[in-house]
Amino acid sequence: MAQLSSPVSPVPAGEVLRERYTGRLPDSLDELAGPVGGVVELPLHIAWSGLRAYDLDRPRQRMSLYRTVLAEGRRDDLATLLDRDLLTEQWPVLRTLVSRHIRQVWEDRFPQLAGRVTSAA
Repeated sequence: MAQLSSPVSPVPAGEVLRERYTGRLPDSLDELAGPVGGVVELPLHIAWSGLRAYDLDRPRQRMSLYRTVLAEGRRDDLATLLDRDLLTEQWPVLRTLVSRHIRQVWEDRFPQLAGRVTSAA
């Protein structure tokens, strides 16, 4: 029996991830107008298991929330759950906690974040 071969090569997983994360990015960091304090409860489509409520006044919980939202949030989630100033302030550490693909798309779109890394060192 003859085998049919597909002329389409599979897309590398890294490329798919970069595309996914790039499509979620805001046009500007100014769109990030989330809360800066208090307790935030993540929707189920972001945090489907484990911790869902984070106290932004506790640095470790805030970092964990940002990491989770960057990885799992939709475009509108980023705008409503993340704050521009907190993201910028936390970025030198936060960038080490997220995947390479997330880090790359954010720093490519927003060079000021990459600049925070060199100025923080």
